[in-house]
Amino acid sequence: MSPQAFDALAEQAVAALPLRFRRRLKNIVIIVEQEPPKADLLGLYEGGQPFGLPDRITIYQGPHQRLARNPSHLAQLVAETVFHEVGHAFGLNEREVLQQERRLRRSRRP
Repeated sequence: MSPQAFDALAEQAVAALPLRFRRRLKNIVIIVEQEPPKADLLGLYEGGQPFGLPDRITIYQGPHQRLARNPSHLAQLVAETVFHEVGHAFGLNEREVLQQERRLRRSRRP
């Protein structure tokens, strides 16, 4: 997948977040990079940037593509990663983020 197509998936994932979350993303930059600094990362939240710079959420394209079974699964993985990292940006720890992800999955079941 081209970097531009993957960027579009990340943008769609952000747009799909509830409006109350998107409104709170004012000082957070979401970027896409090809590979993470550590092999097991899909995304990374970096808060408390120096000199008043915005916090960063980075979504890594390579690991997502390697995990995805098909294009729809890739979109789902990207959406889950964006949700996960936004949860960290809002101050949730890993356990709390995972609880929220489970709730989200249950609410999406038909």
